[in-house]
Amino acid sequence: MKLCILDNDDLDPAAVPIWGSYANMFERLLRDAGFRGDIEAFSARHAQYPGSFDAYDVVLLTGSRADAFSKEPWVLDLCSRVSALLKQKKRLIGVCFGHQLIAHCLGAKVDRAPHGWCLGRHTYTWHEPQYFEEHTEQVSLLASHQDQVLELPTGARLLASNSHCPVAAYAIGQQVLCLQPHPEFDPEYSAFLLEKRRAQYGEAVYQEALSGLHSGHDGARMAHLMLRFIEQA
Repeated sequence: MKLCILDNDDLDPAAVPIWGSYANMFERLLRDAGFRGDIEAFSARHAQYPGSFDAYDVVLLTGSRADAFSKEPWVLDLCSRVSALLKQKKRLIGVCFGHQLIAHCLGAKVDRAPHGWCLGRHTYTWHEPQYFEEHTEQVSLLASHQDQVLELPTGARLLASNSHCPVAAYAIGQQVLCLQPHPEFDPEYSAFLLEKRRAQYGEAVYQEALSGLHSGHDGARMAHLMLRFIEQA
């Protein structure tokens, strides 16, 4: 199996020695879950792409500080490429910005979240518990977003939701798997992001988001779900 990661942001320079990049975070997550295939990463933010996607079984789109509906040239370029991949029936995984961008390419509405920033540890209802060996109906994951998908793309199945984020995960057949929160985050990186924007969020929001970070999250469980999607025949 061969996975292409389109990395859609640069980490803060202070975070690079610890976490490397978003692509590095996903590689660690998937390797820990047992993925033994090839992984190649490209910086879409810096217009770096493979010459062809034909060799890849799956393309994964990471998060980004950018808006999926932005008119920034690199986002428009990425959206054009993702639209082409969707038409070619290439299998895609999208997380946070990636989740939003795929929905946007499919014509669904993506905009600012009505309830504002979604930060820290959140618990979601999982609508297809058969996805998990434990048949769980709830998952808790780390989130950091002010935009979200506001309507389910045509033909998609809703996988996860909560009151803050009604479209927190969706799938389209065996081709698309998308997730708003971050299975690749660890509590320390979430805390780093919260501290970086502490003044922007306000102290009450910051403290509330920080308080739940070490209550445990299901990133590893989601990694196994992603792995099954990647390795399907």
